Amino acid sequence: MPKETGRKVIATNRKARHDFHILDTIEAGLVLTGTEVKSLRQGRASLVDGFAQIDRGEVWLENVYIPEYAQGTWTNHSARRKRKLLMHREQIDKLAGKSRETGMTLIPLQLYFSDGRAKVEIALAKGKKEYDKRHALREKQDQREAQRAMSLRRNRE
Repeated sequence: MPKETGRKVIATNRKARHDFHILDTIEAGLVLTGTEVKSLRQGRASLVDGFAQIDRGEVWLENVYIPEYAQGTWTNHSARRKRKLLMHREQIDKLAGKSRETGMTLIPLQLYFSDGRAKVEIALAKGKKEYDKRHALREKQDQREAQRAMSLRRNRE
């Protein structure tokens, strides 16, 4: 059987970039059970309510939804259980120091397979205020309108 290569994205937390200022990102491995891996290979997961927490020098991913494997038996996993993240000690210490600051949190941005191994991209983020969200949406809308106007002008020429 050939070994998997490349990157296959399973789930993306698109709402995170709207709700948070992303300051730093880091890749971490996941400790999973067999049925969780099979469920992920079917492309089913949700990062919407997920967050990471540092507890006694270990990083845990919480509230990430990986549905039960349909063909699983009594060995099936719990859908929203805590999952341990695999990171180097220096990375954990760096994140722990930064996440202690007021308003900082660790959120998952993407869940994917990289060369056959499950990985998660964790971001150190700071929550946006309501006016920041409105400002970002306005900028995006203005850019869209400018692109539309330029393409219409190009098509006329």
